[in-house]
Amino acid sequence: MKNNQVVLAYSGGLDTSFCIKYLTKEKGLEVHALTIDTGGFTAADAEALEQRAYQLGAKSFRMVDAVQDYYQQCVRYLIYGNVLRNNTYPLSVSAERMIQAMETAKYARLTGASAVAHGSTGAGNDQVRFDLVFEILGEELEIITPIRDLRLSRQEEIDYLQQNGIAWSWEKAKYSINKGLWGTSVGGAETLTSHKPLPEEAYPSQLQKSAPETVELEFTKGELTAVNGTAFSHPVEAIKHLQSLAAPFAIGRDIHVGDTIIGIKGRVGFEAAAPMIILKAHHLLEKHVLSKWQLYWKDQMASWYGMLLHEGQFLEPVMRNIEAFLEDTQEPVAGKVFVQLLPYRFELQGIESAFDLMNSGFGQYGEMNKAWSGDDVKGFTKILANQGKIYQSVHQKAEKDV
Repeated sequence: MKNNQVVLAYSGGLDTSFCIKYLTKEKGLEVHALTIDTGGFTAADAEALEQRAYQLGAKSFRMVDAVQDYYQQCVRYLIYGNVLRNNTYPLSVSAERMIQAMETAKYARLTGASAVAHGSTGAGNDQVRFDLVFEILGEELEIITPIRDLRLSRQEEIDYLQQNGIAWSWEKAKYSINKGLWGTSVGGAETLTSHKPLPEEAYPSQLQKSAPETVELEFTKGELTAVNGTAFSHPVEAIKHLQSLAAPFAIGRDIHVGDTIIGIKGRVGFEAAAPMIILKAHHLLEKHVLSKWQLYWKDQMASWYGMLLHEGQFLEPVMRNIEAFLEDTQEPVAGKVFVQLLPYRFELQGIESAFDLMNSGFGQYGEMNKAWSGDDVKGFTKILANQGKIYQSVHQKAEKDV
């Protein structure tokens, strides 16, 4: 190491708290704690994190507000693509980790640090996500991972901190919560099984409203720009406002089962009221305003985009190509979507758009047409059947000859 400075991706939890104390005391390193806010921290949270970082021995603490960048670089493409991992999960944590790792590498380069560190264990996806970004963007930065390398148990970390004067309460919460702009993950004993659901109390947002409410979402070029007629200066603010309206209905709960980067199956609960409503509303609007083949190829590209993002490949150049394609499709994705909010669910009621292809004037499905005649359809169907007729004829003859 050219110097003894290391930038730690600091969440304030047990693992990264151990990292500060261990790296300063045992390795003699100057630790700069960096917390990346992707939508889950309050001002009080930031103050508490800073106090703890200094008590643990950090040389400096900084919190970076990356919410706008997170949206611009990632979330909006998840919306453009209607991306749901395994048709279920809005990639809440997967997307956040990429931005957090990129900001950490960036800060390390700016400060001239020799190393970056994270508190991931050797058992999950995050270790790969952080390492990949650090390898690509970190130039010659050393990657330090105490928890993974020492193979420490949670109790061993607690014992070490207590022996070094950190007698904080580290009683493990029954449920682990990771909150961000694009959803909140929930892990617990139940998610380690294949059959148990998360109980009601596990979810941060409890049911508070039961009377149905209708919300009007307005999209401009694929982005949510207004809610109930109120325009917002940035889609991030619109997302937050919708979340405040929908969360009291306990909407957006589910459990995702998927394949981890390291080859094992994983199960995690989540709640994502605004993300789920936005994705489904956006998709409904697209079904009205895009062509059949635009919708088809968007599905293919979005599936790949979500998979690569989940597996830490956000910096793969093909992601920029897919983003360009997705963004190019969004010009006509403009208009209003009407959504009814109900306890634990929502219903899409319909849309209004100047680009609505159902209101083209060419005809109404199942009712009437204005651009063709019955004879036109007969001729069209006859030609369309040619390929099938030829196939059937050849195969029937071949079977008889056998």
